[in-house]
Amino acid sequence: MIAQAMVPMPSEPTAAELAELLERQRAAYQRLGPPSFAQRRATLARLRAAVLERQDALAAAIAADFGRRPRQESLLAEIYPLASSLRYTLRHLKSWMRERRVPVSMELWPGRAYVRAQPLGVVGIISPWNYPVQLALLPLIAALAAGNRVLLKPSEVTPLSSAALAELLGAVFPPEEVAVVQGGPAVGQAFAQLPLDHLFFSGSAAVGRHVMRSAAHRLTPVTLELGGKSPALIAPDARLDAAAASILYGKLLNAGQTCIAPDYVLVPAPLEADFVRRARDAAARMFPRFAGNPDYTAIVNERHWRRLNGYLEDCRAKGGEVVPLSAGQETPDAAGRILPPALILRPTPDMAVMQEEIFGPLLPVVPYGTLEEAVAFINARPRPLALYLFTESAAHRDTVLGRVVAGGVTVNDTLLHFSAEGLPFGGVGASGMGAYHGQYGFETFTKRQPIFRQARFNLTGLVRPPYGRKFDALVRWMIGGK
Repeated sequence: MIAQAMVPMPSEPTAAELAELLERQRAAYQRLGPPSFAQRRATLARLRAAVLERQDALAAAIAADFGRRPRQESLLAEIYPLASSLRYTLRHLKSWMRERRVPVSMELWPGRAYVRAQPLGVVGIISPWNYPVQLALLPLIAALAAGNRVLLKPSEVTPLSSAALAELLGAVFPPEEVAVVQGGPAVGQAFAQLPLDHLFFSGSAAVGRHVMRSAAHRLTPVTLELGGKSPALIAPDARLDAAAASILYGKLLNAGQTCIAPDYVLVPAPLEADFVRRARDAAARMFPRFAGNPDYTAIVNERHWRRLNGYLEDCRAKGGEVVPLSAGQETPDAAGRILPPALILRPTPDMAVMQEEIFGPLLPVVPYGTLEEAVAFINARPRPLALYLFTESAAHRDTVLGRVVAGGVTVNDTLLHFSAEGLPFGGVGASGMGAYHGQYGFETFTKRQPIFRQARFNLTGLVRPPYGRKFDALVRWMIGGK
């Protein structure tokens, strides 16, 4: 067990110092202009080399922040997505930057129209604690690919990871290009109030509301990557063993501290007991024990530990059944913040686990009668960030996907839509707005500038005053009248 480090916070910048840093970046952008393709490619290559060189140090910082998190999990869930994104971006960046010719109607001939990808300027990123490296650097990659300068505010909940990010980025970039701002909630609030050209926030819906209010004062455009209650829906024809294994993996990665983790599972009522048995078998295969198991992640801090244990107490008090998934009936380890996973049977709508995003290794199991009832259950709640559907039937798949609006979907597995660089990642409704990953991230931090270039010899003069019969005839032709 690694003891969670007590790290002194760096001195927090004032609002005036934040504004000065922003102006330094804006002045540099105005002086030097947007970077060329070659410059952007070199920038991303430097970042890639730095991440790969420091991957073990980054994993160690994350483990120290959490108290226990396996190196392998951090390499898979933090470093791999960054390496994948950088490879994909470097491969496709030139085509994303290319000007696009747009056809014009006959009456605008011989003018020409095209669309140019223009950087927004200086963008801000506020990143969360649950994947403190990946969720900071993925939007940074997109912003740099789009040609912007970036202010990054990582989470104060994981201070060693934030310090490691500041050291890494400080070694690669001058502060006029990328700067890391460290501090607590007050710094975050001042950061969100800066007159940025775009603000990207990942975190909880509650904090997202505050961020949006702060940004609204300046009319700063925002992308919000939030969370919510992502359902796993098991259709009657699903392969139950495979579904249970996938759902438990998606739930137990990072001990459930994942914004797209399955938050509850809908299972046909006749299959509920069978699902419980298979879920316990799946958990035992991955984690024969939880106490002292280096493959299982700790809860990040005492506040979240108390919150999750409060959910368990609330479930028991309201008549729910808590079914441990640990083979030896292990009890929670408060000193190490190790919470063995559990299923919640007979959850009721008034339970906290059915009202709030769980963000931990607890999984309510909701039995249903018909597929239509399951769809209605999902649609009666805020739109989720992710939907996981398990079915072998094309008809069931089309029914569910046609009626449920979700931020993203994985069919017959969990989490994997996040890893597909060609897919947009983002929420809908209460789970967020906007998207990133791959070209979608490039577009988020880009202004598609429409440009019409007039030819030297043109017909514009024919529609200027004074009006007369020639004008009337020309306008009738343009409109299509007789």
